[in-house]
Amino acid sequence: MPTESALKFVGAPTWEALSGHPVHTGVWDDVNQVPHVSLGRWADLVVVAPATANLLARAAVGLADDLLTNTLLTATCPVLLAPAMHTEMWLHPATQANVATLRSRGIEVIEPAVGRLTGADSGPGRLPEPEDLFARVLAVLAAGPLAGRRVIVSAGGTREPLDPVRYLGNRSSGRQGYAIAEVAADMGADVTVVSAHVGIPVPHGVDVVEAGTAADMLDAMHTASADADVVIMTAAVADFRPDAVRESKIKKVDGADPEPITLVRNPDILVELVGRRRPGQVIVGFAAETAPDEGALLELARDKVARKGCDLLVANDVGGERVFGRDTTRALILDGSGTVLADVAGTKVDLARRLLEAVADRLDDR
Repeated sequence: MPTESALKFVGAPTWEALSGHPVHTGVWDDVNQVPHVSLGRWADLVVVAPATANLLARAAVGLADDLLTNTLLTATCPVLLAPAMHTEMWLHPATQANVATLRSRGIEVIEPAVGRLTGADSGPGRLPEPEDLFARVLAVLAAGPLAGRRVIVSAGGTREPLDPVRYLGNRSSGRQGYAIAEVAADMGADVTVVSAHVGIPVPHGVDVVEAGTAADMLDAMHTASADADVVIMTAAVADFRPDAVRESKIKKVDGADPEPITLVRNPDILVELVGRRRPGQVIVGFAAETAPDEGALLELARDKVARKGCDLLVANDVGGERVFGRDTTRALILDGSGTVLADVAGTKVDLARRLLEAVADRLDDR
């Protein structure tokens, strides 16, 4: 059902040729079939893509001035709106109020993507990519294996400040954690990401809590995981932090070596989460290792899963720039006894799917 404005971009004959179905914009076509009522009752899902600022406003106040808005009022199925507009329009208080109203009625309004807009503009407001929209459609239509479950995922790398300028950090990009969060949402879960420092956009359909240091991460994970069914500790958390943070920048003195920096241990967040787990909760750990061969990697992974006490462990060799910042990975998935469940080589999304399938299996057994 195009709007009149949509037909300014793509004509009705093109829509009809591509879809194999007739195209109507008003309520006066095929009146004998009462389309403005029957279509909403017939549909399993109504998707509006793109949903303009004008459409969001009309839907929020319940206008019914074309076939689409009539259908939105009569639809008894889920409704998914994919906004697309200029950044200023998306961020305008009127649009945000309309989005809040629609969401309060149970309509899913997904966040727009960030990227190139019309002309040279760039920012939040871009229509999500077709594959992202399709994934959301599948998640809404199908009660996925994690439907009704609450999943907490930590992601990114923590930074431990040395002084107001410098920090002790790592090379984690957050790609694996965000891939897990996105796939979990597609599988029907209610997902919260506890995010350290990352360099990629936030996945659609997830809540985000920021946590910059290991201490921040510990507090945020304790709070977020209290009522969670699944906790996945993907973040690269610094094992150590400076024993003191300098109040001013550490200056370089000509002819003199820098003063030593004393490090102290950070809490082991995974161990603490395992120690506080609630009944039935599934906890997953990650082990980023550097090993000379696969046998050594497996030995390190089995030692870690035994020490940490988690239900599942994902172990990969991060040496040689093979993992950090890349879209591909290779990893072993182990259960709590150290048995290898899978050896996954592919994209980080592939690993996320395989891991979450193993998580779902354990939830079903509890």
